[in-house]
Amino acid sequence: MTNTAELVEQEEIQQVEDSQRDLYLTLHLHGEDYGIAISYVTEIIGIQKITNIPDMPDFIKGVVNLRGRVIPVMDVRLCFGLPERDYDERTCIIVVEVDEQTTGLVVDRVDEVVEISAKQIESVPQQKAENNYIKGLGKVGADIKILLDVESLVGFVKTVSNDLDQTGIESED
Repeated sequence: MTNTAELVEQEEIQQVEDSQRDLYLTLHLHGEDYGIAISYVTEIIGIQKITNIPDMPDFIKGVVNLRGRVIPVMDVRLCFGLPERDYDERTCIIVVEVDEQTTGLVVDRVDEVVEISAKQIESVPQQKAENNYIKGLGKVGADIKILLDVESLVGFVKTVSNDLDQTGIESED
């Protein structure tokens, strides 16, 4: 039987999820605006020293030590096949959590949190099957935000993180 405390906790979790349902953190990459569902975002940090791990795909930049936790870092620009650029004071790492896997996403800059309801989201024209990182196209006023499927985007990083575990580098799993 579920006790009262568990029911209250479940209700509180549901209220938080409901309050975040249509909220997206907007970010900028190579002249385009993107959005990530805010429910995945745990924090945004400035760019910091990234420790390179040999024999990884180019878009896996390495790992960072985030308050004692080692987390993998992916450069979203490189993942999308966009040209590499030097990091600057606007470059940041969006820390996301998917299925208890924490990952850092390097982006050119973050902008704001916007509300995009389901009615404002259009489907995506045909995508390559291996690159299904786009969830939809969000209409915000006269602008369009490319909404990312965070679970698909960081799915590969989970595999890399498992490889790190096997090399003896502690990851967050």
